[in-house]
Amino acid sequence: MQVTYWLEHAWLDPEVEPGVVVEVSQDGRIADVRTGVDTPPPGASVLRGLTVPGLADAHSHAFHRALRSTVQVGSGTFWTWREVMYAVADRLTPDTYHALARAVYAEMALAGITTVGEFHYLHHAPGGAAYDDPNAMGEALIAAAAEAGIRITLLDTAYVSSGFGKEPDRHQRRFSDGTTEAWAERATLLKDRDHARIGAAIHSVRAVPADQLGTVAEWASTRGAPLHVHLSEQTAENDACLAAHGCTPTRLLADHGVLGPHTTGVHNTHLTDEDIALLGGSGTGTCMCPTTERDLADGIGPAVALQKAGSPLSLGSDSHAVIDLFEEARAMELNERLRTRTRGHWTASALLRAATADGHAALGWTDAGRIERGALADLTTVALDSVRTAGPLPRLGAETAVFAASAADVRHTVVGGRHVVRDGQHELVGDVAGALAEAIGALRG
Repeated sequence: MQVTYWLEHAWLDPEVEPGVVVEVSQDGRIADVRTGVDTPPPGASVLRGLTVPGLADAHSHAFHRALRSTVQVGSGTFWTWREVMYAVADRLTPDTYHALARAVYAEMALAGITTVGEFHYLHHAPGGAAYDDPNAMGEALIAAAAEAGIRITLLDTAYVSSGFGKEPDRHQRRFSDGTTEAWAERATLLKDRDHARIGAAIHSVRAVPADQLGTVAEWASTRGAPLHVHLSEQTAENDACLAAHGCTPTRLLADHGVLGPHTTGVHNTHLTDEDIALLGGSGTGTCMCPTTERDLADGIGPAVALQKAGSPLSLGSDSHAVIDLFEEARAMELNERLRTRTRGHWTASALLRAATADGHAALGWTDAGRIERGALADLTTVALDSVRTAGPLPRLGAETAVFAASAADVRHTVVGGRHVVRDGQHELVGDVAGALAEAIGALRG
């Protein structure tokens, strides 16, 4: 059944246009876009506010949502935070992970996110034994996304070492397939479907031995699948890589054929000038996760230099300290202002592009993230009359969304032409807050 939407205001990159009609065909794609339509056509579904393409959260660890607030007590480091994270991971089963991820992905839909990149490394049972279905945990995530009404790229992650050749510790045995060849055999069993695409990830250069990096890269290349990797998030990782291999993590990845236009480095925080040139020159993307990077005191990555060198930027909420892509976009610019004491590194449209089209491209959904004919009909509408957004002229809607709005201002989320969130209420998960509380409560030790 065809659907017609009338958008009171729409961001049609790079301009905001009033009165836009979007026709959606039976296959959930945009069949037509018309501007200058002052009033809703008969039978059209009205989206009041500013409508942008659906947002892409390019880096997620769904189970980290259970850490929110718990890891804000006291001080500590990334490494002490990791111990708390492991304790939560130890308690997850396919059923409890499904319940948690369903609630987390519903929270994402409420925040206007229509596609998530799930960096998935929690593969096996505690102790490392495989489930009867070796992909039970991954399938739980894929099902959770479907039930929450959003798309997912499952970035199935190779993680076989605790650090430059060391055996996985007792927590990490759940993550490991033993070798990347065994990882590839298991990952090959996962299949794309309408709402889900399968990609690959290298957890980090410390978690995949150098002589096994090429196996993961070849697996992704053969399938034309996206490949993601945590890269230089911590200076300790750089120091350990230098000690083990005599080079930076970026150089190690380059030497083993990992970099390229289908690859995205996540964080890319502590880079040398040569690293930046390698990433940009190869077209390797950069996924910045500012709310997590600041929460963990990781540092501010050289996003401006990376983009100038040729690395496309995307955004992720990573550990889900908050789930708010507007905040991620805003933080990328504001962090850079603090670091450089200058303003205006990106326009609001450039930041929205990172949260939409470029985020989707990093996840292998090159047919999403734009309001144009042929694209997937994924839409997010932000209120322009809330206490945060009221006042500015509608033509400044992009600036309002990026620099003033929050996830709480999302009024509608449409995926494939179907309302998933209507007037701020999730259509498929009736009580998202209750579902989160129940799922997280079940994991308390």
